[in-house]
Amino acid sequence: MSLSSADMTSLRLFQIVWILAGMPALLSAGAMVTLETNLGAMRFELWPEVAPKTVANFVKLAESGFYDGTAFHRVIRGRVVYGGDPLSKDSDQASNWGNGGPGYSIQAELNERKHEFGVLSMDHNGNPNSAGSRFLICLAPSPNLNRRYTAFGKLVSGSEVLRKIGKVPVKAIASGERSRPTRRVAVESIRSVESRP
Repeated sequence: MSLSSADMTSLRLFQIVWILAGMPALLSAGAMVTLETNLGAMRFELWPEVAPKTVANFVKLAESGFYDGTAFHRVIRGRVVYGGDPLSKDSDQASNWGNGGPGYSIQAELNERKHEFGVLSMDHNGNPNSAGSRFLICLAPSPNLNRRYTAFGKLVSGSEVLRKIGKVPVKAIASGERSRPTRRVAVESIRSVESRP
């Protein structure tokens, strides 16, 4: 895939910020993370060329252990799964799951990447600039999310794990939506790995 000059500029700025922050060199298109769950592992390629601040925030949280012990708190069958809420570490907070975050928001980086199976995107509270730590992963093409949510990566291995998560039994939440997993799908860790050659 060739990058536009605007994408290259964004990538260079991301690299500079990354270096100044003392972070490891996940600096090129093809940066990867492994998401370990109690149902297996998934690997995602990240897209710093279209969402540099989002990727930097996600990897910073992941490397700090922020996501360790969270759970996929919402599963909409055949559409989307949601994770990244620190409140999901505590079952006593179940009524608030889907509202937690890192205590700050990041600016949206809406882009032209399509929301299709395996795409990793930031969740928000209706305002694209309200995203912080919560993320979603598409189970199917979801064009209604395009340019409304910041897509920042895509599944490259572990599709069977994502499908398992998408098929866990669910029950109704307070709104009546049947989306709360009845068995815990835990995020054990998210960690950066070497970029693909």
